Amino acid sequence: MKNTNKATMIGLVAILLWSSIVGLIRSVSELLGPTGGAAMMYSVASVFLLLSVGWVRLSEFPRRYLVWGSILFVTYELCLSLSIGYANTAQQAIEVGMVNYLWPTFTIVAAILFNGQKTNLLIVPGFLLSVAGICWVLGGEQGFDLADMLHNVRDNPLSYGLAFAGALIWAAYCTVTARIAAGKNGVTLFFILVSISLWGKYLLGGGGHMAFTGEAIVYLLLAAAAMGFGYGAWNVGILHGNVTVLAGASYFIPVLSAALSTLLLRAPLSIAFWQGSAMVCGGAILCWVATRARRTSGKPVID
Repeated sequence: MKNTNKATMIGLVAILLWSSIVGLIRSVSELLGPTGGAAMMYSVASVFLLLSVGWVRLSEFPRRYLVWGSILFVTYELCLSLSIGYANTAQQAIEVGMVNYLWPTFTIVAAILFNGQKTNLLIVPGFLLSVAGICWVLGGEQGFDLADMLHNVRDNPLSYGLAFAGALIWAAYCTVTARIAAGKNGVTLFFILVSISLWGKYLLGGGGHMAFTGEAIVYLLLAAAAMGFGYGAWNVGILHGNVTVLAGASYFIPVLSAALSTLLLRAPLSIAFWQGSAMVCGGAILCWVATRARRTSGKPVID
């Protein structure tokens, strides 16, 4: 029990670190470029993970975890970093980050569909409220406005599309990992694979020159630390802690992330944005309550 509680606390630290990621990724992207900046972040984060989490012999990993964990993790990280890096403005980067934060709701839905998690009818308004919150965020200063929402998405469909795909992929990663990892933590390997993928894209796509100013180095180190240590802590949490508690706490990431991002990026957000982010949080919490209301005896499937 003590080990489970300790792992859960470590997972909660990851949530705090994650809340700073959107603003930090965007800051690095503005200084070093979307692809080059992301490649540098994951490279430095990989070094941090090698020094903290360490390396585990690949022969000790379940084969399914190596394959599916690598595919899902790498794909998600590419979607996350590039969706923020390709945003046209700082405010759009924050909006894109909010779309990505649909993943807690999607994680609960995936647990219901694929892991047999028990639930009740609250799951329906919870899911709809989360989706409505995103529409509210994308609708601009007037709140839900279909014309403005479509205009925002059409302005940069790549960023918004990558963010939405990332939310689905990370929900799948969280659902699958706890079932097939057998207690192993492959985050160091996964980060190295992400950095290799990004460097490949950078070299093949002509990523451009990167100017390593003092400001760029500071943001790079902060972003790499938040990402590397954040994901290292999260993997410990979902492998050995209470996943339901972690999922519940993660529902507050959108508001924390928006608050930190608006400070880091100096991008003021409208009242409608905060209303939408609160709706995303509220919807995810309703989904969580729905899964807690009908717990069976013994350990829940997603715990």
